[in-house]
Amino acid sequence: MNVDTDRASRGRDYEEAAGRLRARLAAASVVPPEPGQLTALDLFRAAPDEAPALFYFDTTQTYADIDRLSDRLAGQLARKGVGHGDRVAIILQNVPQFVIVSVAAWKLGAIVVSLNPMYRTPELGKLFKDCVPKAVICHDDQWDNVFPATGSVDPELVFWTAAREFQTRNDVRVLPEPGTAPRARALATVLATDAPAPPAPDLTSDDIGLLLYTSGTTGVPKGAMLTHRNLVATALICRDHFELNGTSRIFAVAPLFHITGFEIQMITAFAASAAIVLTYRFQPQVALDAFLEWRPTFIVGAITAFIALMNQAGATQRHFESFVHIYSGGAPIAPSVIVAFAERFGRAIRSSYGMTELTSASHLAPNEGRIPVDPKSGALSIGKPTPGVDAIIVDDKRRPLGPGEHGEVVVRGLGVMAGYWKKPTETDEVLTEGWLHSGDVGFFDEEGWFYLVDRKKDMISASGFKVWPREVEDVLYGFPGVREAAVVGATDSYRGETVVAFVSAQPGATIDVAALSRFCRERLAAYKCPVDIRVLEDLPKTESGKITRNTLRDGTRSR
Repeated sequence: MNVDTDRASRGRDYEEAAGRLRARLAAASVVPPEPGQLTALDLFRAAPDEAPALFYFDTTQTYADIDRLSDRLAGQLARKGVGHGDRVAIILQNVPQFVIVSVAAWKLGAIVVSLNPMYRTPELGKLFKDCVPKAVICHDDQWDNVFPATGSVDPELVFWTAAREFQTRNDVRVLPEPGTAPRARALATVLATDAPAPPAPDLTSDDIGLLLYTSGTTGVPKGAMLTHRNLVATALICRDHFELNGTSRIFAVAPLFHITGFEIQMITAFAASAAIVLTYRFQPQVALDAFLEWRPTFIVGAITAFIALMNQAGATQRHFESFVHIYSGGAPIAPSVIVAFAERFGRAIRSSYGMTELTSASHLAPNEGRIPVDPKSGALSIGKPTPGVDAIIVDDKRRPLGPGEHGEVVVRGLGVMAGYWKKPTETDEVLTEGWLHSGDVGFFDEEGWFYLVDRKKDMISASGFKVWPREVEDVLYGFPGVREAAVVGATDSYRGETVVAFVSAQPGATIDVAALSRFCRERLAAYKCPVDIRVLEDLPKTESGKITRNTLRDGTRSR
């Protein structure tokens, strides 16, 4: 059997498995909104001119303001030769300029390349070599880090912008001091110029709207190509599921350079004509202050962000009373955290699941009602597939599995990426006839609820037994005083691997390691119990708030 025939046969197997699961979910099925030929730019332009688009500290920008400023930037970039299919790299935190530059890029038919401001010069150099941006926009205090990496980019198409623009409060808790970038490359100069708008873009729903790099399962940066159809389809589903409209206010706890921030905060806001509350980056007390000032109605972010908010002594139910829906995704959620948050603030955190290659959410818990916890593993369900999404579970030979059987989560839907930028081999490894192999291990129950076990690459093999870090972490979160927890495997000459746990303490708490070890032994099989528990002041995280197990795993090798 040749490769194409094998893939087609597997695709038929997947379709049959999806059909069986759809039958289980038929009673709750919802017809997804039709994205048609719309682009992300169309969603933006459909919003009323006078509607608030952005709240940034003490200022407001309307959709008309963003439209006017993005016209000026697009006109300047067009005169410098930026056009259809060119890449525009945005290396910014959650500031109004991020939105302005994104819209300007689409007005030229260009592709937004969203990059993490924490990247250093060597990292940026590799990514720039891969995507070859035509223009680059960064913060002023990053100039000395970014500009040396730009290489062949026309220096006149490298701009900086300051976090303290578009507001007057200058909150020192979160906003950095102005940098020393060259005045001639200030984006503010372009935005102050009353330049003519560029001609109408040659932009279609099949065009790439976002190139977002993800390490995937190999650690090698890969650019996920997300089309405008991907962006629009997911945004319309999220708009309807989260019940967003022109009066909604989305608090941007996730970075806009991350898929959750870009898609569920920015593009979904466009789809709903809603406003986004920006605070440069997440800082718990700044966020709480913004809750009271701007009264946001929706938030979605990493569970670590909600834990950080819980650990603010002054946080009360009043801070959260404006929220209609609160969701978390990006990492499994310990049920004990959900319970503690609800008891503290009178609001429920709802679960979700997604990834960059899926244009964010593919599974969402309903807005109301109990979210089940699997009695065997203790895992909180990640929800059910969103409208128009099929999800199945397959084994190591990519054969579909039934309810309760553990395997890889495989997803098909309008959010599935077009592929990896200039990486056909890696694309073929994860895509089968439109189905995306996630690299996540999970299962579904008889009612069609899905549960996440862990990443395939994070599984620990201790004396031949499988240990999923998430199951151990859920137990650790149940111990009084534990704020954050992460579990990794460490090389062991006898067992092959052994379980190592890292925890941090809640403010004012002290972790008794011996008592925590006993706590685990009472709740876990012996081979799952951590043989080494280390207490850290804080666990390492990505900019989006995910705990980085790789960093902790590397630390076990240095001891």
